[in-house]
Amino acid sequence: MNIADTYTGHVEPGGDAARRTLDELTITKLSVGPMDNNAYLLVCREENEALLIDAANDPERISDLIGHGPDRPALRTVVTTHQHPDHWQALGAVAGANGANTAAHPLDAQPLPVPPDFLVEHGDTLKVGTVTLEVIHLRGHTPGSIALLYRDPKGHPHLFTGDSLFPGGVGKTSSPEDFTSLLDDVEARIFGELPDDTWFYPGHGDDSTLGEQRPHLTEWRERGW
Repeated sequence: MNIADTYTGHVEPGGDAARRTLDELTITKLSVGPMDNNAYLLVCREENEALLIDAANDPERISDLIGHGPDRPALRTVVTTHQHPDHWQALGAVAGANGANTAAHPLDAQPLPVPPDFLVEHGDTLKVGTVTLEVIHLRGHTPGSIALLYRDPKGHPHLFTGDSLFPGGVGKTSSPEDFTSLLDDVEARIFGELPDDTWFYPGHGDDSTLGEQRPHLTEWRERGW
């Protein structure tokens, strides 16, 4: 698999992966499956251990992303951001092939094809090598939707939002109550806590920053679900 080292936040379905290299961590984004799902491979540079966010589809492509040589990272954990099937089609195959643990929020665990090894709640942390990721529960797209936050000590935060936040608005909800819940959580737990230079990585499509999206929060609420 070709991996581009110029990272823009855009990847094409079936195309190259794109890698961003930070001091402690590399972040590699890949589009998989017919719904253009994003899978994110996070690798601790110190220990060469990896965590995958959303084994959505195409287990062969995800395997190629991890690599096949002796220097490939050891995939320790696969995190599922929420229960919708387009985000876990390759979960069993990828976790099984790599002997990786799986993690999800308890409210979204039941529909998953393999029971999670770890149940994570709001405020919990996950490790990838020496790097710590914070779990943020965002209620509304599904009951147990989560985001993962990496606070780069030498740069801006990096936030993996699943289908809860996209450029242009929050994720799809099934009722006005769920929409209000999701937007309330996104406002309080993301925009209320994190700076404008936070770069966020959604479950589909291109990335953005909180600063780029913040001016539109009132517009999103007025637009409704």
